[in-house]
Order: sequence, then C-alpha cells, then structure tokens
Amino acid sequence: MKVYGVTGWKNSGKTGLMERLVAEFCARGYSVSTIKHAHHIFDVDQKGTDSYRHRAAGACEVLLASGRRVALMQELRDAPEPPLAALLARLSPVDLVLVEGYKREAHPKIEAHRGETGNPLIATDDTSIRAVASDAPLDLDRPVFDLNDTGSVADFIQGELGL
Repeated sequence: MKVYGVTGWKNSGKTGLMERLVAEFCARGYSVSTIKHAHHIFDVDQKGTDSYRHRAAGACEVLLASGRRVALMQELRDAPEPPLAALLARLSPVDLVLVEGYKREAHPKIEAHRGETGNPLIATDDTSIRAVASDAPLDLDRPVFDLNDTGSVADFIQGELGL
C-alpha cells in the first residue's frame, strides 16, 4: 500500500483537503483508506447501545457488523497508543492510504497551511513534507500549491508515489 500524509496545525485546512483528495483519488479509480489522528478522547459508539455496554463491561474488542458496515472498536485501557505502522498493518489492502496528522512520522506528507492562522510552517524544518498547499503565496524550496487546487495536489501525490 502507498501511504501519503496531510499535516498542518489546527485550522489549517487538513480535513477539507483530505476529504477532497479522497474524492479525487476515488474518482480516478483508486481504492483509498484513511487514518486520522485525534489529540482528544473520542467515542464512535453511543452510550446505551449494546456495543457500548459490551465495552463498558470490559471487552477489549467489540466488532459491530451489519450488511453495510463493520466497525472494530479496540479499547487500549492502559496500553500505549499504537504507532502509525501498527495501524497501517491493520488495514485491508488498498491502492492508497491517506493519513491526516502524525506530523512527526517519517512518511511523505503535504502540509496544509492557512496564512490567517499565523502558525509557522512545519515544512521549513521537516524534509518529510514534500510540498505545501496554502491559501497564501510562499517562497519555499519545494512545491507550493493553492490549498483549493485539489487536482494539482493529487497529481503531485500520484507522481510522488508512482500510482
């Protein structure tokens, strides 16, 4: 599987770019999966459901299945957060895995950047960031794309990965 990341600071446009890239690569005929890093506690399950009750009772894993979707919830309890490589190994094979976040990992990435946030570029100190997608002009030693030019960003990633 080919892996490419979208990174950036909060409110930089990462999720919007990810969403557009998934749609673009799917439209190009590629199978795509995503991994999203969350810095906060989250729950995809609803309190009171049977699967929630199974987890609350102490189950390490709960697999919820229907004719349309399968969801595997794994409780870490006191275990450390799995590294990105371990999460990638859990995925079914696809053409491309797009990873949102994980800015400190070594996989190739594009940085989403919005000038209005005032955040510094991560790319200036990180060679794993191969390009930047920004809403403001930038003078960098690597390609800079318009944040909303999804086609050009996808072309770049496709070329980088040899898809």
